[in-house]
Amino acid sequence: MRFHKEGYKVIRNSFLINGIVILIFALLPIVMAVKLPFIAVFAILFLWSLYFFRVPNRKPNYGDHILSSADGTIVAIEEVFEPEYFKENRLQVSVFMSGFDVHVNWYPFDGTIRYTKYHEGKYLLARHPKSSEHNERSSIVLEKEKGKDVLIRQVAGIMARRIVFYSKVGQQVKQAEEIGMIRFGSRVDFFLPVDVKPVVKIGQKVRAQKTIIAYFS
Repeated sequence: MRFHKEGYKVIRNSFLINGIVILIFALLPIVMAVKLPFIAVFAILFLWSLYFFRVPNRKPNYGDHILSSADGTIVAIEEVFEPEYFKENRLQVSVFMSGFDVHVNWYPFDGTIRYTKYHEGKYLLARHPKSSEHNERSSIVLEKEKGKDVLIRQVAGIMARRIVFYSKVGQQVKQAEEIGMIRFGSRVDFFLPVDVKPVVKIGQKVRAQKTIIAYFS
């Protein structure tokens, strides 16, 4: 396991701030029983910053299938109208990431980046049905071949304040390569062709680079 480069500054600041606070509490002339709960809280906050920016070492489940780009829980599988790029009905599959899930995202299959766009927006709870349309978000269209393309949308949640993605139009990418990350609670939406064969269900826990969410027709 390693730590994501987007977290270096946060981890450093967390170490400094929490370390100073812990030192102050440790030096206060009060009984240890009173100090310990406060020291424990700030120590946990620092450890959580390490935990949040972790990048696990995984052996990707390579193959001719669509992998999940995110760790989390399936919260939506429904046919919807996708107005931004395809302007047609698509099968939306959404993965909600809690504050304890890995927040790095990876590409679901080999392909070419055809479109990218960052949208400013609100910070509704990421489980909210309208968060995909109204929250801060990024949109990335990845094409495997003609007729086999997916819009991957990183959506900021109520805690998230930064979406990071490295995709560029025309870029050739490989399955399980990194897309970027979303800092704090959020979700990833997939807008798939309506004839794909989904193999996940609502409430299912999925793992990026590992769990197959669908097969192209």
